[in-house]
Amino acid sequence: MADSRRLRTLPGRDLVRGMRQSTRWNPRWSLRSRAVRLLLALVLLTAAGCGWWLATPDGISYPRGTYGLATGSNGGVYQRYGDLLRPTLDRDLPGVTLRLDASAGGPDNLSRISDGRDTFGIATADAVAHFTGPGATHLRSLGRLYDDYVQLVVPSDSPIKSVGDLRGKRVGTGQPGSGVALIAQRVLQVAGISVAKGELTALPLGIDVAPQQLEEGRIDAFFWSGGLPSAAVSALTAQHPVRLVPLGGLATQLDALAAEEDPGAQNTQIYRTSTVPASAYPLTVPDTAVSTLAVANLMVTRDDVPTGLVERVTAAIIDSRDVIGQKVHSAQMVDIRSAIYTDPLPLAEGARRYYQSVKP
Repeated sequence: MADSRRLRTLPGRDLVRGMRQSTRWNPRWSLRSRAVRLLLALVLLTAAGCGWWLATPDGISYPRGTYGLATGSNGGVYQRYGDLLRPTLDRDLPGVTLRLDASAGGPDNLSRISDGRDTFGIATADAVAHFTGPGATHLRSLGRLYDDYVQLVVPSDSPIKSVGDLRGKRVGTGQPGSGVALIAQRVLQVAGISVAKGELTALPLGIDVAPQQLEEGRIDAFFWSGGLPSAAVSALTAQHPVRLVPLGGLATQLDALAAEEDPGAQNTQIYRTSTVPASAYPLTVPDTAVSTLAVANLMVTRDDVPTGLVERVTAAIIDSRDVIGQKVHSAQMVDIRSAIYTDPLPLAEGARRYYQSVKP
């Protein structure tokens, strides 16, 4: 009888004992539970991150966020181009905000991209070839945009007919760190005019102030390099009779100088002769075409910028050509067939993928 009772009660006692033991705090189980919770949180964050990257209709993933575009000075084409490109990126890249950062110009833009202050920026091919700052080897291009035209602006009644006539004059030569300063220095050098010897007074004036100083007679001429027409020059022609000085005959000498000074310019044509048509500035006096220098503009980034972002931005640049071209006529020259020629920079991988995807 006692044995049978023991058989009936022992399982129940063991069960109660097991339940009591199971409710006791166990450090090992607690640690395991905490690890599970952390793992679950990590999985959820990863899933959210993947959605942040991958939830795109066309399958080209890109990270959302704010990205800087280094433009240029007030009144310049770089700045205007950035203003008009931003709405296209807002529309075509949901979740991406384009921040426009004013700068001195192309060389300054390259520094800003290299050190991470900006993700994208515009610079001329000569500025790219000349740039040797930290990170220069990591620069890449999304494409060739349009050409800059070097413009030496003087009053219509000025005795200055050629670069050689600048001797003894007060000349705006562009802000430090600008592409204008680089090209102005080179033009003067091949013309045999030494600023160091005081053969002219070089003033570091940008396009935001140089036109007014010319109109007021405080300078005799100023250099500018930009797409056609440049808004600040157009505004000046409406207020004061001015004309452009021919520069086209210097292209060969400038190309040789660039190849001598910049390894990136060797075996690459940086400068070439072109023409500013009379229609670019119809209010100049006289209203005639002028031979000058042209140099290509490139959209620049770094090789560590996500490939998908670069691919989508490249597509937006090409797709926005006609819209931007209505306001910035030089942007009409953006062409998918010529955009891939980005010497002296290699194409960014994302840009290469885009051009391959749309190749006929």
